[in-house]
Amino acid sequence: MKRNLFSLLSLLVLASLVLAACGSAEATTAPEMTEAATEAATEAATEAPAEATPAPIPDVSLATFDGSTLSVPAEECNGDYIGLIQSVAAVDASTVVFTLCRPDPAFLSKVAFSPFAIYPSEWLEATAGDTTRTSEGLEAPVGTGPYMVSEWARGESVTFVANPDYWGEQPAASTLVMRWSSESAARLLELQSGTVDGIDNLGPEDFAVVEADSSLQVVNRPALNTFYIGMTNTFAPFDNQQVRQAIAMGIDRQRIVDTFYPAGSEVASHFTPCAIPNACVGDAWYDFDVDAAKAKLAEAGFPDGFATKLYYRDVVRGYLPQVSNVAQDIQAQLKANLNIDAEIVVMESGAFIEASSAGSLDGMYLLGWGADYPHITNFLDYHFGASNPQFGVQSPTYTDLLIQGAQIADPAEAESIYVEANNAIKEYVPMIPVAHGGSGTAYRADVTNPQASPLTNEQFAFSAPGDRDTFVWMQNAEPISMFCADESDGESLRACDQVMENLYGYEVNGTATEPILAESCDPNEDLTVWTCTLRQGVKFHDGSDFDATDVVATFNMGLNIESPTHVGNSNIWSYYDYLWGLMKKPGS
Repeated sequence: MKRNLFSLLSLLVLASLVLAACGSAEATTAPEMTEAATEAATEAATEAPAEATPAPIPDVSLATFDGSTLSVPAEECNGDYIGLIQSVAAVDASTVVFTLCRPDPAFLSKVAFSPFAIYPSEWLEATAGDTTRTSEGLEAPVGTGPYMVSEWARGESVTFVANPDYWGEQPAASTLVMRWSSESAARLLELQSGTVDGIDNLGPEDFAVVEADSSLQVVNRPALNTFYIGMTNTFAPFDNQQVRQAIAMGIDRQRIVDTFYPAGSEVASHFTPCAIPNACVGDAWYDFDVDAAKAKLAEAGFPDGFATKLYYRDVVRGYLPQVSNVAQDIQAQLKANLNIDAEIVVMESGAFIEASSAGSLDGMYLLGWGADYPHITNFLDYHFGASNPQFGVQSPTYTDLLIQGAQIADPAEAESIYVEANNAIKEYVPMIPVAHGGSGTAYRADVTNPQASPLTNEQFAFSAPGDRDTFVWMQNAEPISMFCADESDGESLRACDQVMENLYGYEVNGTATEPILAESCDPNEDLTVWTCTLRQGVKFHDGSDFDATDVVATFNMGLNIESPTHVGNSNIWSYYDYLWGLMKKPGS
């Protein structure tokens, strides 16, 4: 089917992709919708965000798709269409051209991120909207990776087997098994007993235990993450900026890090980890000051505090190694320092992610973020873009600045913009950054090439489990699904990474990008057109050939809201929306 399209469209004309229509510095991706940054609008958004509500999600798409080209009209770039990608076109079987509405210096880092892995077009068509998407697509996706899903025993384990037709080197172990436990002590016990080969996220007290055991080894993971306390300002009293500022001053973040985090962790001076360029320019976060916090809360009209809820999911992450203990400490601090009574509510992981992403939690909540790609846009643009409803109504005091900064390739040139943006985020307090958590993995001593990726995307095909044929990994939680185009959960993405591949990927245990299914993706001078030459001779797990129409079909699935293949698990499509922008008209 795919090959016939090229016989009709081998001379695709790119002249219609008018770059002039895509060059406005005022436009942005989905999380960066611009507003008129007048003084009145800024004051309204800052002082009374509860009066504004996020625009409804529209059901009208601007996209057209003919099998070889996905596009919106060039004149819509930065008009009704607020996304980044103007078109994805298969020029021939081995060439795909991405045309953008504005420059994107982080294009390769984004393309390498797990949710943008490539699926076969025929498989997408066959499973979309069908019950098989639930049983097959969510649990055993078809990719090009070194492993294939053999069995998912829900609640117990996922078993992967080596892909015999893999285009690259065969995995070091013919079988990979993923298991999980939410308790770090239980994971360590499994490692000590030899029932698993590697575990994720050692507990703070476990580092010394592993280091003292000659049969085990520790691999430290760089702290490219942030733990934060979220608030949604469409719910009272968090619609009051002074309340948010008071809470920011009234929590002893250093105490939390000192008590519950391992070595290598640090209190967050800014939302983005300082290892990333421009992350920590501008003013540091509020100092802990109980008197100032009480005065601010009284000024906001709550001298006696108030009652609220504190939500979390009981899932360990590198950014939050002792979830329930941290929640209880924050609860105690809120009561002691500000007389805020916070009822702890523990939610199921998937429901928690869905509710927090939608901005529907009516209290405070504990969440965090690990770097998907090592660029400041991954932290700031995702969380604080204007169309992200997670924290309620975002403020144009920083959303407009993020639009500008995202289009500048040189960090030095962008620094002054991020000084202003970081300061504005601190002033507005959409959340409270608490910690950048150091974390580590542990392995049996005979495992070669043990991994602790700073992006938490360990590639177990490269790790050899001694003289054994099966590599067993134990992580913090069960994957929610393995249809990761529509997932944002870390355990899900790691599982998908064993099966699925992208045009680019990240080097093992690193953050640099490298070509995978593409041989190269080369930009034009102003970074608005990226031409990707694809690797040839690659087959999907179902035996079908990989080519350019699969790339276009995959992005059509993710971006085109009217496509019959735009069917996922949560149907939030978080990363397609926030990093590229869905091809849709804005709500009214």
